[in-house]
Amino acid sequence: MKFLLDENLSPLLAELLVTAGYDVVHARDLGLLRAPDQVVMDRARAEGRVLVSADTDFGQLRAASHATSPSVVLLRREIDRRASSQTQLLLANLDQVAPDLEEGAIVVMEASRRRVRKLPI
Repeated sequence: MKFLLDENLSPLLAELLVTAGYDVVHARDLGLLRAPDQVVMDRARAEGRVLVSADTDFGQLRAASHATSPSVVLLRREIDRRASSQTQLLLANLDQVAPDLEEGAIVVMEASRRRVRKLPI
């Protein structure tokens, strides 16, 4: 599974996920800092990447578009914002939500739960 991390997440999170064996790029590395959300979403779709963000606007964009890709993982702000904690949360849940992300979904991850909404919404 390939990921594109939004600019509101630490580049260290990308490094930690790469170390764990995932194909991950950060918006910064693609020249997408301060790019409109739709541009970031389009890039994730074009490259077949799951978009990972803490910005709930991406969930709203997905719902408004009625598209089935790209999938989005939203890391809720209630969780520990350290890259190491976010990495642990993602790695602890990816196996369970991978089929949903591959089919098209918005996955909201919080410290105590996760929610999955199939696309299109």
